[in-house]
Amino acid sequence: MSPAPAGATALPGPLPGDVRDAVLALAAAASRADGATSLSEDAVLRLRAGDGAVQHLVRHEDGVLAGYAQLVPSGEGDGFEGELLVHPGHRRRGHGGALLAAVEERAGARPVRLWSHGDTPGASALAARAGWTRARELLRMERASAGLSDLAVPDLAAGLAVRPFVPGADDAAWVALNAAAFATHPEQGRWTLDDLRARLAEPWFDPALLLLAEAPDGLAAFCWMKVEDGLGELYVLGVDPARSGAGLGRALLVRGLRAVAGRVDRVDLYVDGDNLRAVRLYAGLGFSRAATDVQYASGAR
Repeated sequence: MSPAPAGATALPGPLPGDVRDAVLALAAAASRADGATSLSEDAVLRLRAGDGAVQHLVRHEDGVLAGYAQLVPSGEGDGFEGELLVHPGHRRRGHGGALLAAVEERAGARPVRLWSHGDTPGASALAARAGWTRARELLRMERASAGLSDLAVPDLAAGLAVRPFVPGADDAAWVALNAAAFATHPEQGRWTLDDLRARLAEPWFDPALLLLAEAPDGLAAFCWMKVEDGLGELYVLGVDPARSGAGLGRALLVRGLRAVAGRVDRVDLYVDGDNLRAVRLYAGLGFSRAATDVQYASGAR
């Protein structure tokens, strides 16, 4: 076994196609090994878009990509956030530590948060050695598709009607409602029109699965379902804060789940572990915890 090379290499974006493909292949291998999606959708979209604000750090061993880290400016202050992963065939050889040290060097005194998808023991040990702490947990919950079509559909409040999203016509109103619904969320509430339209251009997007609850004065809530490769996902569920607590989220979610019944084997969703209200909603509809993603925070302040 040859020793791992020292340090990590920083690559300016956009990445060449062969490097981008190597990163995606590394992520696929890590996903299979860890039983979790090792590179988030946001990170993959940034890879494909060639965003110049993204910093890429790589580690190679014997000419093969062994590890990768992606950093972007944080939406909360002057720090960074991102993801770090190591190919399962190259773990326990110092690649994770070298990438983490390179991240800290580039950040300087600025704080950093990095996702570890799957809550792996290796990531936990690496974070502990470096003095990083668990800052956030994202739960993946799932349920089988059996019985979705039998869910009782809650009534809507008077004046509300449900209809599919109309691309082009509803874009701005959806972004405004999403920003209001997720005003305190570190990622979702920052979506722009460009972020929305990047998803609308994805091959999996189906406007019939983005359900809008409309009131006479505008949009009140939405439930966005995703179907890809036979798997269903609750992509985003948002409710106008002024209508929170009235059961509108559940009413739309049941309609969304019934819309994918018969098309998928199971449905997944992601929810912050401390969002107890949402966790209770999902558990009440048959979802159970399947995995946990952890975001680690550096010691910088």
